[in-house]
Amino acid sequence: MHKRLGRPLRVALVNDHELVVKGLAAMFVHYAQQVRVVDLQDQPTVDTEVDIALYDSFGPLAPPPDAIAALCRNRLIGKVAVYTWRMSTEAVQTAAALGVSGYLSKGLPARDLVDALVRIHRGEKVLAPHTDDEIEQVGGDWPGRVEGLSNREAELLALVVAGHTNKEISERLYLSGNSIKSYIRSTYAKIGVTRRSQAVKWGIEHGFAKAAER
Repeated sequence: MHKRLGRPLRVALVNDHELVVKGLAAMFVHYAQQVRVVDLQDQPTVDTEVDIALYDSFGPLAPPPDAIAALCRNRLIGKVAVYTWRMSTEAVQTAAALGVSGYLSKGLPARDLVDALVRIHRGEKVLAPHTDDEIEQVGGDWPGRVEGLSNREAELLALVVAGHTNKEISERLYLSGNSIKSYIRSTYAKIGVTRRSQAVKWGIEHGFAKAAER
């Protein structure tokens, strides 16, 4: 069992889609005495006191160093942690050097994620590098999930909406050109489009323009 805190940890999910924020809050529904998600009202920065800022890196392979550094300098934030699907030793080391206290997988079930956040709040460094290209989905949410898109397909669509070429997407996601084409076909089939322009229009209408900005 978790040792109870004097009050719930105030945790803000930074730079993410509203659906993902709601998904995180839903994960914590049984841990209300320990963690509370702070609603940033769609703001890209943290302008209220929080114990931990979780930076979500939806889309890109690793979070932008300047964004992480800015969070670490924000005096309203107690600790900073990265929240991501795919992690690498290099990315973890880069974030740690910038001052983050945690590098956490989105594959963590709610209990383990809460435990990690409590440990971070207490001053521990919780850095868990993985080399897996894909991490099994356990909790949380992402844009396009209700339409049947996998997390990888959603990431790819966000990059398409952002205007990246297949070659650029391949380099960002460390996938072969054939794999990218395969993901594009499956993504287009699920959202009912056949052309890139249609996919971009669909993505903008379903909130991917915001995700693509990351």
